[in-house]
Amino acid sequence: MDVVTSRYDGEVLADGDRTVDPRHGVDTAALTRAVHAQAGRPVAGIDDMASYLADQVSDTSHREVIGPLLDGQGASGVVVRAGTVLAAWGDPARAEMAYSATKSVLSLVAGIAFDDGALRLDEPVLKTVDLPEFDTPHGRAITWRHLLDQTSQWEGELWSKPTWADAQSTREGTESAGGPPGAGWAYNDVRVNLTALALTILLRRTLPDVLRERVMTPIGASEGWSWHGYDHAVIEVDGAQVPVVSGGAHWGGGLWISALDLARIGLLCLRGGRWGERQVLSRRWTEELWTPCPVKPEYGLSWWLNDHGTVWPRAPRTGRCARGNGGNHLLWVDPARDLVIASRWGSEVEQLLSEVSSAVPPCA
Repeated sequence: MDVVTSRYDGEVLADGDRTVDPRHGVDTAALTRAVHAQAGRPVAGIDDMASYLADQVSDTSHREVIGPLLDGQGASGVVVRAGTVLAAWGDPARAEMAYSATKSVLSLVAGIAFDDGALRLDEPVLKTVDLPEFDTPHGRAITWRHLLDQTSQWEGELWSKPTWADAQSTREGTESAGGPPGAGWAYNDVRVNLTALALTILLRRTLPDVLRERVMTPIGASEGWSWHGYDHAVIEVDGAQVPVVSGGAHWGGGLWISALDLARIGLLCLRGGRWGERQVLSRRWTEELWTPCPVKPEYGLSWWLNDHGTVWPRAPRTGRCARGNGGNHLLWVDPARDLVIASRWGSEVEQLLSEVSSAVPPCA
């Protein structure tokens, strides 16, 4: 649980504004206390991920795990300002299951298709993707935006899991029964998996291959990340059997990634899709990521927005985040502070956000 300073402190993940001292104005003592505290708040039970996940899935008739699992190894993370690591705890280079933070990374793959002109946000998915799930009266009206901001209101079954089996939909959903796409919102892993399937068909390749080539390699990510689907999640594309990844870890699979690589993704989004001299994703797409959903203003295109303090009331309203497993996995991006926080398997993340944000002042 020790804070790692000898190896990662001061490491530059991305070149920032060289006129800005990343430590300027930072209360170093308060920052150190905050990350030490987070290191001491590990989530219990993650060393046996099968048992842990079984406890997370409330619908007993669909509790079966159908994707790979990775046992957790304790709390870890990094605090990055102006592209430089200010503090780290645990082992931030170790890959962990990202749970629903995967959804936000899925939106980056959609951004690649958008930038290439293959995806138009407000165009029906069926116009470019031939899938029976969209070839119904309801499905024909579903756009890519509906998929990415979780307002498709699609009902069905995919990879043996029905949409109704995901209890997340009813906990805080605003769905209108039988309503059209766009009229209601619900957080639903089956629908996100449908998004991953549609993107795989649109791009004609596995999504990890696209992410690696177009995002992870350009931003200098490690080779330690991976992205998994369910055991039988395969689709035929151009005569070949292509695996389809899952958008979370509700029944296994999802993105496995280190805190350092998550932080790089956060820096890319914070800088409007630019990495050094290269525009990896368009600024237009990063703006779309953080545009509020009309029926769920604290949600964008698979990113959470704290504009009104509804996601994390004690954290700055300038923050955006990818989060999974109730916040036990978090990628926090605060443009006002040029700040990125990546935290995995640590509880009380709102306390972490509050204390680190108090120690790191907004940029002038």
